[in-house]
Amino acid sequence: MLAPMPLRLAMLTPFGPPAARGNAVTVARIARGLGERGVELRVWDLSAVGPATIEAEVEAYRPALIHGFHAHRIGPLALRLAQRVSAPLVVTLTGTDANHDLFDGERMPVVRRVLEGAARITVFHQSLGERVGAVVPDVKRRVVVVPQAVRLPVADSFDLRHRWPVPPGTILFVFPVGLRAVKNPVFPLGPLGRLTAAIPEMRLLYAGPVLEPSEGEALQRALAPRPWARHVGEVPHSQMASLLSQADVVLNCSISEGGMANAVLEALSLGRPVLASDIDGNRSIVADGVTGFLFRDEVEFERRAAQLARDPALRERLGRAGSALVAERFPPAREIDGYCEIYRELVPARSSAS
Repeated sequence: MLAPMPLRLAMLTPFGPPAARGNAVTVARIARGLGERGVELRVWDLSAVGPATIEAEVEAYRPALIHGFHAHRIGPLALRLAQRVSAPLVVTLTGTDANHDLFDGERMPVVRRVLEGAARITVFHQSLGERVGAVVPDVKRRVVVVPQAVRLPVADSFDLRHRWPVPPGTILFVFPVGLRAVKNPVFPLGPLGRLTAAIPEMRLLYAGPVLEPSEGEALQRALAPRPWARHVGEVPHSQMASLLSQADVVLNCSISEGGMANAVLEALSLGRPVLASDIDGNRSIVADGVTGFLFRDEVEFERRAAQLARDPALRERLGRAGSALVAERFPPAREIDGYCEIYRELVPARSSAS
């Protein structure tokens, strides 16, 4: 573990805690870890405070370094502030940045300008770094991989019997998801619906906020004739450990991810088997048949879901392997070490006081 590090840091995020979104969970975890290392920091949440207020407050704060999360949503503001206060900029890319915005004709110039102006660009997995380097070769040497970690608050209980009173013997599939098209929320209803004829004990619980109204409406329409599936809405992150611990299987059906999804890491850390789409981000932590199962289409999803539903011993084996993997490879200390090392490189004079 690296030594304590005195540094004044401004963190900018499009969504901050207590929102139950990936960016907010990631920022809260990293900010807490950095604070424990002696980093003086403040977090500005663009969803709660307007850009003009953030600009004025950050200028008054005079940070030695600015760290922005999400190149398209927060990057232009973070870059402008970094130039104004003469501080280096670190940008952490999300899945939307690297998998979609970087290839969108309208958004790509904005993302590219932010990446070219950043002193360091962090990604959660090497596959994202390679994608960025292929599109913007000039920034390749400034890309650093800092894998996500797990730090689940074990504070509040999720009262499943109150939120959805399922019968005894239920085999509970949980899909923790903010309802967006990229998360593919309606996907599992078809294959799981076919399975319920043979395995009537199966239930599917969706937990997460509606982030795109069209996806929320589509899911509600799809759920109406399916009493074995329910969306319970947003669940505070403080209750997620309790909810996931009550799951028999945790799902991820994303079309793309920014590396390792928080919900997948959290499920693995709690010993829950994961059934996840076969994409780069999920492949980085789910070894097919070892720590969970990966699927490429409805046929594979249905086959693997049936195996998991029918075989408690298989669920137990996969869960133990996933928990061991997260404990070994994704501890919070290693994540914070990665960011502290980057900060030291960029602000050596301030860091030497440690």
